[in-house]
Amino acid sequence: VVYEQEGVFIHSSCRKNDDQDNLISGVLRVIEKENEVIVDWRPLDDTLDTSNILCAGKDSSSVVEWTQTPKEKCSRGADRPSSYEAEWDMVTTVSFKKKPHSNGDATTHANGESKWSFLFSLTDLKSIRQNKEGMGWSYLVFCLKDDVKLPALHFHHGDSKLLIKCLKKHVVLNESPQDKQILLVNSQNKSLSQSFENLFDEPSYGLFQKLKKDPYTVTMGRFSKVTNYIFDSFRLSDPSSQRRPPSEMTDFLNDAIPGLKINQQDFCVFQIDLGKQPEVSRREPVSAEEWAKNMDSEGRILNVDYIKRLIFKGGLCHTLRKEAWKFLLGYFPWNSTKEERANLQKRKTDEYFRMKLQWKSISEEQEKRNSRLRDYRSLIEKDVNRTDRTNKFYEGEDNPGLILLHDILMTYCMYDFDLGYVQGMSDLLSPVLYIMENEVDAFWCFVSYMDQMHQNFEEQMQGMKTQLIQLSTLLRLLDSGFCSYLESQDSGYLYFCFRWLLIRFKREFSFQDILRLWEVMWTELPCQNFHLLLCCAILESEKQQIMDKHYGFNEILKHINELSMKIDVEYILCKAEAISMQMMSCKELPQAVSEILGIESSSATPDSDTGEDESGAVLSCPMSSYQNISTPVIAANGTRDRTQQTSETQSLTPA
Repeated sequence: VVYEQEGVFIHSSCRKNDDQDNLISGVLRVIEKENEVIVDWRPLDDTLDTSNILCAGKDSSSVVEWTQTPKEKCSRGADRPSSYEAEWDMVTTVSFKKKPHSNGDATTHANGESKWSFLFSLTDLKSIRQNKEGMGWSYLVFCLKDDVKLPALHFHHGDSKLLIKCLKKHVVLNESPQDKQILLVNSQNKSLSQSFENLFDEPSYGLFQKLKKDPYTVTMGRFSKVTNYIFDSFRLSDPSSQRRPPSEMTDFLNDAIPGLKINQQDFCVFQIDLGKQPEVSRREPVSAEEWAKNMDSEGRILNVDYIKRLIFKGGLCHTLRKEAWKFLLGYFPWNSTKEERANLQKRKTDEYFRMKLQWKSISEEQEKRNSRLRDYRSLIEKDVNRTDRTNKFYEGEDNPGLILLHDILMTYCMYDFDLGYVQGMSDLLSPVLYIMENEVDAFWCFVSYMDQMHQNFEEQMQGMKTQLIQLSTLLRLLDSGFCSYLESQDSGYLYFCFRWLLIRFKREFSFQDILRLWEVMWTELPCQNFHLLLCCAILESEKQQIMDKHYGFNEILKHINELSMKIDVEYILCKAEAISMQMMSCKELPQAVSEILGIESSSATPDSDTGEDESGAVLSCPMSSYQNISTPVIAANGTRDRTQQTSETQSLTPA
């Protein structure tokens, strides 16, 4: 429900011998339902069945356990495990179930008088007539496309401006040239935006068809226009569809969000031979035994660099992720003891539930006066219901995982109200919650992840612009010929990589592969912005097909989009690491590239044993420090050799 107003009356002169209107009080709502928006007016029903109050409690892993409680009491079950979080059980999802209306479009008063109700989809709306009564209140008359006029709705308690403002988020309304009291629905400009989920949809076809057909739903202001345009651009290549000039996409993006505008002078030009890419291999995931060996009796990590190198080269075994991710994401300090971490969790639990209490204690009346919070809630509820629903942790109706996903995202709005919720953030939280299986830990890990990703979701999108320019810079150094080809096909801005960067490849790899990819990236090895080298690795892998088949603008977008779920994560990790080694071994590495990768100037020659320059300063990325951690190996061609062992592994013990 994105709009709700009580005290909206229908004036019905039902009695033949009575000139006075019969006033029927009702509730008017605007409801977002799947892919349509509904306007619904129903007679007021004041009954509330308090026997259906639902109280949510948490077990030891914070998965919600629904219990029905008598009347208005919410009590914790006697068999629920006691824990520190149990003290906060009342700050959980409590909802009321109203008695359902009887079937049909009309219900009846006890005295037999008729009560009317109606609903319609905004796609059927033709016009709205606005007027004011002599008594001071306003009223509206909806006219549908089949010329059906609905009963006038009289706003006795407030005017209709908020409703019109709400409707304008979903349809374009223009004043009629003939009558200023009539608002016409502009069906020709229905929109630049279907909503952010189009970015994640399976490929379909027709570059601009969706922009013509779908309702106007501006859910994220100018940001939604860009994301939706790009996502729609992935839905390409119906031979029967009318194609638009590729430059139209660039022009639209540059006009829609000035922060995303990329100028040609932002790009660097290089003529440097990087030489051959080295062969790279990967090792098995870090085991629980290896992790335990690198921890002292008080729970401190003994050698942080060493354990990070192991994770970079092989990832983590699944049983370690719940603990290790808290370190990788910065929730737990690497030098903390087990006792210090327990105290930290206790403080963070208090802090989390205080923020959660802020939004859970807001009444419906308060929320009516807080449009931003209503918008955040509406987007979250919509996204939660379609996030990773094929994963067992989130599948099915009334799934506890979905409830936790919703509550964490709502609480994040209290943590960072300026940013609030932007579509796509649920994709970043989902794997974190899946691993943590705990509401509080998942929230604080998500906060740390969002600290890294914050600029991606800001309205001006400066972070996205910077990453696209940096990616172009790296790709030009790696393969200037391929960049020239992309430019010749109006694809030089690399906007087709937008989805990769926005949500860190979440929709490009399988769920399990994303767990591996993210934990490797969180090590921040072998350099800064390793995710950009992953983009380079994918593009270089597809270069031959794109160029040999002479793909144009539309075909490139379609091809890149259809790579989703077809990329070998281990192969791409090998290739990206090889590219990093290739660039960092370059004696004449351009300054712009050095800054992107966060490495020292090539003039500083590292000591082969210590990774220090002559002044004693440790260089940012001494490649030799993790290069030989490789047993068994996964070669850059994607094949695994379980027989190959390396003698170097035996010497890699914690300092």
